[in-house]
Amino acid sequence: MIRAIIVEDDPMVAQINGQYLRQMGDFRIEGMFSNGLEALEHLRRNGADLVILDIYMPSMNGSELLRRMRGEGIPTAVIMVTAATEMKVVDESLRLGIVDYLIKPYSFDRFREAVRKFLTKDNLLKSSTTADQEVVDRLLVGSPTAGGELRKGLNQRTLAHVYEFLCGQWEEKHTCESISAATGLSKVTVRRYLNYLIETGRVVSSIDYETGGRPGVLYKVKKESAPLF
Repeated sequence: MIRAIIVEDDPMVAQINGQYLRQMGDFRIEGMFSNGLEALEHLRRNGADLVILDIYMPSMNGSELLRRMRGEGIPTAVIMVTAATEMKVVDESLRLGIVDYLIKPYSFDRFREAVRKFLTKDNLLKSSTTADQEVVDRLLVGSPTAGGELRKGLNQRTLAHVYEFLCGQWEEKHTCESISAATGLSKVTVRRYLNYLIETGRVVSSIDYETGGRPGVLYKVKKESAPLF
């Protein structure tokens, strides 16, 4: 489970970002904060794997929070989502090691691309003890591989089982629950493999607002997807 916090003073934008994150995989939103000061206190006490960070906020803005984080040695990954277009702000954010910089208003596809960059780097750092040039290049570019060696912790047969089910019904959209029922795998396991398939561009996800309650997530395989192995 990837621990994330959202730092955004617009409640609606914060909720949308939370929905976007949840449909990207095993994310747990551990807090939503309307200013950088509260977020910094949380990071000091609890840490996090990822921060979705706005800039224009009261008390402490996002740029100051990012400076304080790095000054205090807090290495948490940061994706900026902001209306700030000043080049000096962009430049400083990049120098402080952000994963990506999204200018509002941004699309879900662009948000997903940013999260994929984070997931690719996070997975590489967690699964590799040494680096060759290919690993370093992927860390710098932040793009997931479409093939090759499967990520540590995933099983080829299980991945093929999930992917073959989706390919067999490529015109339909599925929920995590329906895939779980069809494959006999737990929802937690299904989400892990769906996350990998989304990262590698074989599956796309969308939000279903017609559930009658909390929005759900729908998954669909890309017809033109690359082979698994």
